[in-house]
Amino acid sequence: MTVMIVFQILAVVVIVIAAFFMLRGGGARHQAIRRILMLLFIVAAASSVFFPGLWTAVANIVGIGRGADLLLYLTVLIFLGFVATTYRRFRHLENDVTELSRQLALVQAKALDKTTPPTD
Repeated sequence: MTVMIVFQILAVVVIVIAAFFMLRGGGARHQAIRRILMLLFIVAAASSVFFPGLWTAVANIVGIGRGADLLLYLTVLIFLGFVATTYRRFRHLENDVTELSRQLALVQAKALDKTTPPTD
C-alpha cells in the first residue's frame, strides 16, 4: 500500500510540474523541454517492447503490478501535459491572428482613405 503511494506522489509531482510550465511563459525553452520529454517517452515506449521485464520491475518498485500498466499511466500523464500545452499554444496563436487582423484592417482603412476622393 505504501509503495503505491510512491507512484501517486510521483504522478502528482508530474502534474504540478506540467501545470507550472503551462502557466509560466512559453518560448524556446518551453519547446525544448517538450521535445526532450517526448523523446524520453519514445525511448521508454520502445524499450518496453525489448525489455518488458525491466518495466515490470520498475512498476513493482512504484507499486504497480505490470509494466504495461505503468506505461499506460505514464501515457495518460503525458497526454494531459500535451493537451495543456497545445491549448496554451492555440490560445497564443489566436491572439496573434487577432492582432494581425486588427493591423490589416487599419492598413486597409488608411489605404481606402487615400484612394477615395473627398466629397464636399
